[in-house]
Amino acid sequence: MLQYKNQINRSITFFFCLLTTISIVSCSSSPNVNPGDVAFKKGEYSEAIAAYSESLKTDPSNLDLRFGRGRAYQELGKFEKAQLDFEQALSQDPNNFQVLLSLATIQLDQQSYASALLYATKAEEISGAPAMASFLKGRALQQLGMPEDALKAYGNAIQLDKDFGQAYLNRGLLKEALDRNKQACEDFKLAAALEYPGGKESLQKYCK
Repeated sequence: MLQYKNQINRSITFFFCLLTTISIVSCSSSPNVNPGDVAFKKGEYSEAIAAYSESLKTDPSNLDLRFGRGRAYQELGKFEKAQLDFEQALSQDPNNFQVLLSLATIQLDQQSYASALLYATKAEEISGAPAMASFLKGRALQQLGMPEDALKAYGNAIQLDKDFGQAYLNRGLLKEALDRNKQACEDFKLAAALEYPGGKESLQKYCK
């Protein structure tokens, strides 16, 4: 199970890196690209923090700078500082699902599952929110000992994204834990077909 947990965390990290990269690309059309964005894209997170901090001195209300610095802190595992930046960003834009999902992920990493559920649920309710919102909600519900609600959340994630291999795998593992082997194997088959890490292995382990 530790192997699957690591895979889940890597996939979530990739998702947020993608969101941040998209933000950076959208800003790159401007002649004034922030040095923090450039450093973040290179994976130079300490340099990114320094650059964002310098820019925030003259533009403290810039949500993109605040979110970017929070993401850089998050990449370095400095969750308290990241959370402070995300909370300030959220106070500026309460319906920003990127910020809400970042907060949900930090809470999951710190095993604050009730808080993670709160942020993920709020993100899920925002129009245009990605399937990851429902997935993170499912993870929080599962950790809180609410398996049926977690299955529903994973199902919502899959409904939004039929190619969400991570959601199929997690839902399958939860079904297997609930002794629903036949249903679990269906999810493992789908995860394996999508070549999601752990899908093929789970299919071989549980569906002989």
